[in-house]
Amino acid sequence: MQRVGIVGLGIMGTAFSSNLLQNGFEVVGYDVDGDRMDELEAVGGIPAASPADVAAQCDTVITALPSVAALEEVVAGADGLIAGAHSGLTVIEMSTFPLDAKEGARTALENKQTVVIDAPVSGTGLQAAVAEVVIYASGDPAVIENAMPIFSAIGKHTFDLGEFGNGSIMKFLANLLVSVHNLATAEAFVLGMKAGLEPQQILDVLSAGVGSSRIFEIRGPMMVADSYEPAAARLKMFIKDVGVIGDFARSLGVPTPLLDASLPLYEQAVAAGLGEQDAAALAALLGEQAGLGRDS
Repeated sequence: MQRVGIVGLGIMGTAFSSNLLQNGFEVVGYDVDGDRMDELEAVGGIPAASPADVAAQCDTVITALPSVAALEEVVAGADGLIAGAHSGLTVIEMSTFPLDAKEGARTALENKQTVVIDAPVSGTGLQAAVAEVVIYASGDPAVIENAMPIFSAIGKHTFDLGEFGNGSIMKFLANLLVSVHNLATAEAFVLGMKAGLEPQQILDVLSAGVGSSRIFEIRGPMMVADSYEPAAARLKMFIKDVGVIGDFARSLGVPTPLLDASLPLYEQAVAAGLGEQDAAALAALLGEQAGLGRDS
């Protein structure tokens, strides 16, 4: 039985651990939230005392973290991965962060004879729960090949994109599209409902035509129900992602007008108290601004 470590048991990390356990892996996990650790133990995982403890017990560790600060602490903190690193350790970094943050983690860990793979995923938490995410792996090809049984347990497709960092660049492109499609889907629903169309009819008819998208199909049912919990991807996380993508595009001198236009709406939604809800809650924000009054 292969043992895999996971540091970060949020929406994605919890989904990864569950799918690995269901596929016969042992999972050693750590999160700063004790409730997450209890949930891991309840489904057969092994709670660890720290990231260092996870690294010491495993040859492969996945990190799925919410912020650059969390990554830095998990890697180089007093009880971080470096403290538990050993020859032959592989760290698979699956978060969405700026390239320099990933490179910093890679450099720090490789000084401890640890190989780091950049492997963010495309997909929502709901897709992750049923192992339907797509994995954008980049780094040492032999290490990626060795990790394929792990990737197969947590996702439906894995792409080896070559040089370290290419996985994150591809994720930036995917998240650019998702961020814009979230808002476009909300706009279409609110416009149609304000004009008198039934939300289910909007979903059924537009899903059959060229205006549909995977995001329309995923978030449309939530907009029909006007219910945005549990979140497949929290709305507040898109502010971080849009910022990361925008900074990357600006560093290359590439304009991103649609992405830039979406950011104020995400910020307004968070300010309105919707940050913990799914990104589909953009429809609630636009509906309120349009005077839609769905509760009346």
